[in-house]
Amino acid sequence: MFLSPAQTTYGPDSIYLLLRRESPAHRPDSSLFALTAGRRRCDPATAPSATMALRRAASVLLRTRLRAPVTSLPRKALINPLLAPPRRHFSPRPPPPVPAAAAAVADAAEEAFEAARSTNDMLAAFSRLEGAVPANDKRLALACLKLGQHLEASGSADASRVLALALRCLGILEASPNASTPASASASDAVSLAMALHLAGSASFDLSRFHDALSLLSRAQRLLAPLLPDEGVAFGAGEEPGGFDVRPVAHAVRLQLANVKTALGRREEALADMRACLDLKESILPPGSRELGVAYRDLAEAYATLLDFKQALPFCQKALKLHESTLGKNSVEVAHDRRLLGVIYTGLEQHEQALEQNEISQKVMKSWGAAGSDLLHAEIDAANIKIALGKFDEAVSVLKNVAKQVEKDNEMRALVFISMAKALANQEKVGDTKRCLEIACDILEKKEFATPDKVAEMYTEVSSLYEMVNEFEKAISLLKRGLGMLERIPQAQHLEGNVAARIGWLLLFTGKVTEAVPYLEDAVERMKDSFGPKHYGVGYVYNNLGAAYMEMDRPQSAAQMFALAKEVMDVSLGPHHSDTIEACQSLAKAYDAMGRYSFTNALQ
Repeated sequence: MFLSPAQTTYGPDSIYLLLRRESPAHRPDSSLFALTAGRRRCDPATAPSATMALRRAASVLLRTRLRAPVTSLPRKALINPLLAPPRRHFSPRPPPPVPAAAAAVADAAEEAFEAARSTNDMLAAFSRLEGAVPANDKRLALACLKLGQHLEASGSADASRVLALALRCLGILEASPNASTPASASASDAVSLAMALHLAGSASFDLSRFHDALSLLSRAQRLLAPLLPDEGVAFGAGEEPGGFDVRPVAHAVRLQLANVKTALGRREEALADMRACLDLKESILPPGSRELGVAYRDLAEAYATLLDFKQALPFCQKALKLHESTLGKNSVEVAHDRRLLGVIYTGLEQHEQALEQNEISQKVMKSWGAAGSDLLHAEIDAANIKIALGKFDEAVSVLKNVAKQVEKDNEMRALVFISMAKALANQEKVGDTKRCLEIACDILEKKEFATPDKVAEMYTEVSSLYEMVNEFEKAISLLKRGLGMLERIPQAQHLEGNVAARIGWLLLFTGKVTEAVPYLEDAVERMKDSFGPKHYGVGYVYNNLGAAYMEMDRPQSAAQMFALAKEVMDVSLGPHHSDTIEACQSLAKAYDAMGRYSFTNALQ
């Protein structure tokens, strides 16, 4: 309660309290206390003015003490003689508005923010809301979340600003009493907190802070896990008492987790998150949803990226069946499904089926007037399938037609010449092959800074063609160049392992064994992180590393590597695969070199 000067009664006791806050001489035996403690409280009608009383007390206090101090009364005689009067408001700021007015201002600011649609209107309304509510108000936290989501979706602000808004929202929400743990947080608070963590994780991902993003998103997943319905719950369930379905939020969190883990090279874990995303979509979306078909295709593409074409095939077929039944056989989605199906059949070495799917895909794309990069890429895919089928002249003819439709320094033109070099190398036309590869390299060199990940992948393919024409030094040089580019791209760790393995194999093949070993050892660790310890590619690297140790006369180390190679290949390729049998024979030779003939006989 604040009193005006007219409402305040200044007696000697109250003057004491005012000065006591100002002066260091407020001991119980001070002269001022002695002067005021024994007096009776003045009656307001007869009291001197407050100003005069203040001056008189101050003069007593500040006068030079040439006499002995006045003896104070015994402490036991003082029975609470001074009751603290109401304190006045001495702040230079004006008094805060009354609660009713402040609430009205805050409500109006909140309504204005909710009604804003454009970025500028939202920013202006947010500034108004900031001034109308306390810094720890939950409404401000939710406004930070909404503004951050809008800025991220519209691309109208950089990721650092979005991250700042998300972290500000987190700070307010986490300060609330019930938000410290998932068990104590209410459902609505947990969802709000998870959404803020998802926004912060997405912004961190955009800033290439992958480990920060992983921590934030993993926490969001833990918050949402108890709120998800049990498996098999029908569409329409999964809503909390307030009517909010948490599954779309959980889907967004798992999808972003998949992106982060892919960027960190943890492809197997990312694939598990994508499977969880598909399960959530199947529970959210009605049967026959177009979006569900896209989810099937995305998962098939993820498996194909890991070269797991057997797992990719059924999901791609599901996508194709769903899109054909809901959109028709000549839809855009069906064309994309068939193109991916062609890639999968190529990976399975079923080239006739691959070519059939590719041709149908091209026919569909042409029916709806597509003449862009999708159609040209499909034609290049068709040429590569024809090369695999041994139809080299047909492939070259297709590629020449595509080359006429692309610009001189376009990346697609580089792809055309790489595929053309492949066809010519299979025909043993070495000179023409080299000329095509030189043209491709000239184009790629100009694109290194624009699209380093794509260029590095194409350098890998070019190097394999240089191997075919026995230009091993050129092949190694291009691979090292590509590896240097990939090491500067945080999300390309899965490619680094493949390229390092290829360099190690070429160095081993050309007799540079000591140079090969570090590349092979590095490749094993990278590929295990990216593809899992039982991927067949890891088995091949173990096998090459064992061969390198044998060349270095280290049979014990070689035996360890061959044993690991056999173990991986038994799982990934099967015990009767030719490469698994070769790894077993190499292990027997290593034991033989060590003089362990009993082990050698056991492996025969």
